[in-house]
Amino acid sequence: MNKTLLGIAVCAATPFVGAAGQPDNASESLAVQQISRAGTQASVAGPADYFTGRVRVDPLFPASSAINASGAYVTFEPGARSAWHTHPAGQRLVVVAGVGLTQEWGKSVQEIHPGDVIVCPPGVKHWHGAAPTTAMTHLAVTGAVDGKNVEWLEKVTDDQYNAR
Repeated sequence: MNKTLLGIAVCAATPFVGAAGQPDNASESLAVQQISRAGTQASVAGPADYFTGRVRVDPLFPASSAINASGAYVTFEPGARSAWHTHPAGQRLVVVAGVGLTQEWGKSVQEIHPGDVIVCPPGVKHWHGAAPTTAMTHLAVTGAVDGKNVEWLEKVTDDQYNAR
């Protein structure tokens, strides 16, 4: 292993040390890895108040004091989509399967594909979902402000969804 990779591996396995040479207790200990096993958290249906069509949310991790962001896989069946919404601390989406659509308020609908990364800045009104004939799954990493990570707005109309 070269010195750079060895240094990265050692740093990742040891806790941060403060100026006085003591562990930085403000951060969660990095000395112990935690593994959340696949399938240990129940999938939930996307609520009809916030989604059109069939949507499944598979939670991955909650926000914590170490990282103020939560993560989930969200799967949209063909034609399914979120309502318009904003995020107070922003959101990152990574398309992992299928073909999807997303739109920022006042802009054109964009087609998204596996490997695409969508950056949703704080406060920007947008929606995302599957293409009309293809399901889509994305990894969503969403920041929070005072425990809130989304502000739901009106539903996306069929005319808005089909305006490509």
